[in-house]
Amino acid sequence: MAETPRKLKGHKSSTTYCIASTHRPGLIATSGEDGCVCWFDLRCKDVLFVMNVGDDPVSSLCFKQDNEDIIYVSSGNGVKSFDVHQMGSSKPLQSYNYNQEEINQIVCSSKSSFVAAADDGGDVKIIDIRQHRPYKTLRNSHESICSTVQFLPWRTWEVITGGLDSKLIMWDFSKGRPLKILDFGKPDVNARGSAEQCFNPAFVHSIAVPQVDMLDRIGKVCVVGRGDGIVSVIDIESELDDPKLKNSSKHKKNSQLRSKGSVSSSNSESQDQTRKKNINLDYTIGGHTAAVSCVTLSTFGEKGKYIISGANDKSVKAWNWSAYADPCQPSNNDSLLHLNINLNRKVNWLCTTPSDSENLIVCDTSKLVKVYTIA
Repeated sequence: MAETPRKLKGHKSSTTYCIASTHRPGLIATSGEDGCVCWFDLRCKDVLFVMNVGDDPVSSLCFKQDNEDIIYVSSGNGVKSFDVHQMGSSKPLQSYNYNQEEINQIVCSSKSSFVAAADDGGDVKIIDIRQHRPYKTLRNSHESICSTVQFLPWRTWEVITGGLDSKLIMWDFSKGRPLKILDFGKPDVNARGSAEQCFNPAFVHSIAVPQVDMLDRIGKVCVVGRGDGIVSVIDIESELDDPKLKNSSKHKKNSQLRSKGSVSSSNSESQDQTRKKNINLDYTIGGHTAAVSCVTLSTFGEKGKYIISGANDKSVKAWNWSAYADPCQPSNNDSLLHLNINLNRKVNWLCTTPSDSENLIVCDTSKLVKVYTIA
């Protein structure tokens, strides 16, 4: 059980998204359906200031990677950038209105050259934020809403997207074409022991990838929050680097994750030799019983040690999955679930801070932002 959370007041309606500063520990920004962005310094009691973005709910936030004084905000089908030092004016530095449908998530590339915006039409707009123009549109692969997107910091021209068509797609965004498509909705995926959990489709609601300073220890993975309550961990490099298995039904079956928290190994020698194994974190080991709305990798302490997941079952779970990052270490399913936090509301988003305390921020369907400490 977690301690009673600290509650941050500032929003007038449900909170939708949160991000934490990497370089200023304790500084966080949250967004809400009230069209506002609230800034909090956890060393202070009250909200620092509130920025009114517009009438539409704010769906997503991200910092410019090399300059956290610049923040990007998505609202409706537009993206705006703001200078943190000029928040009082609520006047954007730039506005980008390239998406045709409502935006679900925006992210900034590690080199701060591009922002990606995933929308309800299934498209992802890659925006050149240096030249202030559209760079590329990723389309015709998601058959439904594109709910989430992440740049791969170790592959300069690649992004991963997930959608409500149950697909996880790896793209070369310089060419605008998919490199790999994993479909969690295929019957052979559900047949691998998790049929009894699939009350809901395996929609991809959220994905998380490691920061560069996590790679040496946990590998080049993608964490996937799914609509059937499963948190999956995919070894990206083994998926991308095995040309024999690309676009084959056998690969789609073998590359998916074994349920019941077990490690699933491929029959191919190349996948046997990968340092990271694909795993599932599901209800049989204390996992979620409803759609997982958000996943992230911890940025406090030993970075990437925990996978943090939040779901529609009104719970947040911290998974100590680090033993699986080193195949030489023994792993025990019983020790995977480190912490379970029961809430009164469904989770919309969460993030972690680099601090030793007050290091988990949770946005749920209430107007209060919750702050927890994960030891």
